[in-house]
Amino acid sequence: MDYLSPLDASFLDAEDEDPHASLAIASIAVADGPPPDQAEFAAVIGGRLPQVPRYRQRVRRVPWNLGRPVWVDDAGFDLNFHLRRTALAAPGGDAELAALVGRVMSQRLDRDRPLWEDWVIEGLAGGRWALLSKIHHCMADGVTGNQLYRAFCDTAADTAAPTAADTAAPPPDRRRPAPETDAVDLTLDALGNLARLPFDQLRWVARAIRSPRALGRQARDTARGLAALAEGFTPAAPTFLTGRLGRSRRWAVARVPLADLKAVAAASGATLNDVYLAAVAGAFRRLLAARGEEPVAGSVRTMMPVNLRAAGQDTIDNRIGSMLLQLPVEIADPVGRLTAVRRRIAALRDRDEMRAEAALLAIADREPFAAVAFGVRAALRFPQRAVVTVTTNVPGPREQLYLTGRRVREILPYVPIGDRMRVGVSVFTYGGQASFGVTTDAASVPEAEAFARDIVTEVRALPGVPPGRRRRPSAASRGA
Repeated sequence: MDYLSPLDASFLDAEDEDPHASLAIASIAVADGPPPDQAEFAAVIGGRLPQVPRYRQRVRRVPWNLGRPVWVDDAGFDLNFHLRRTALAAPGGDAELAALVGRVMSQRLDRDRPLWEDWVIEGLAGGRWALLSKIHHCMADGVTGNQLYRAFCDTAADTAAPTAADTAAPPPDRRRPAPETDAVDLTLDALGNLARLPFDQLRWVARAIRSPRALGRQARDTARGLAALAEGFTPAAPTFLTGRLGRSRRWAVARVPLADLKAVAAASGATLNDVYLAAVAGAFRRLLAARGEEPVAGSVRTMMPVNLRAAGQDTIDNRIGSMLLQLPVEIADPVGRLTAVRRRIAALRDRDEMRAEAALLAIADREPFAAVAFGVRAALRFPQRAVVTVTTNVPGPREQLYLTGRRVREILPYVPIGDRMRVGVSVFTYGGQASFGVTTDAASVPEAEAFARDIVTEVRALPGVPPGRRRRPSAASRGA
């Protein structure tokens, strides 16, 4: 059986517990025109599916949650169901694209089919088109997007475009799906795993106690990390940024030359991620001030996903932990916010949060899934008041990409929101550009576009940006 990990399954549980959440991640690749017709598009995507087996598998639950959900081959896989097509209204700018992305991402994926969709979007300004790639978070994390782009794109313009003969019809699917596993077999396999579980746990403990010093260090570091995690889940100061979510999402995008972020980082001794988070903190400060709320300390705690893959690992799955950071929205000076971000992230790393999370995930992997799933669902039924937003940072492919033979000019990110978090922010770097994607609950936080613009303004208020693009902090940023 090909089981989901407890972390993968938790994204399904989280969506099940929130009727207004759609936990799909996405990116939008903007390419030169003309757009491929449907036959050409199907030929390219269909020809690459063997590189991504998950795209022809769906999720099945084990009866009574006796075991983790499993990936099973979709015997009735229909490529055309997953390949969608639409067009923007004139003039095909960012506003029209943002409205479309918000509508598409507000809709949940069909759980009875493989959990992905690809949308060809025609009518972008300048004769361009876009590919919106949408996949459920249970299948992959944001870092996996790089592997997917390498699977479906090329690094040379003359290797991706099919000939006219190739595009007459999608390539025949020569895959032979595995026989459907019935509920009885799933139940028996889960019961067998449960019967073996105590012995697996004993072997795990036996291996651990063979190195008492290492075990002691790990226990000490894990305890320290758990204490930091517990502190990170104390309730945030109440603001309009958390609360019930509706079904609809707004999305906006803004862009900064990657060279600007690097210049700020070099001038301040910070990392690119530090600069990004400081700019986001400034944008939240502006948003709170615009709503007449005081940006006090402790009012915006963000969850930052962290890639846990070892060097060389390129699996398409979820291998992430998280760090909980208090964004310094209470600090008026942009440079002061950047300094605070640097110090707070360094303190979090010293407190072993990631080690504690890794230990918890390892324990969950060795416990009866029914108990783990019950705990996750029970926790999700209590309104969380600690985490206000999610901020992701994904470095994109370094090489130039081509999609169906067309040059990919930029890649724009989308991060889902849920669990009372009304704003999510992501950054994706590709082609010398940092693209910021802002997702908000459409009903309660309609200011997605203004927030995205404010991120750019906050970057340009930091020292190191070339003089021609540098801006003076506004009254909202200075705290006036």
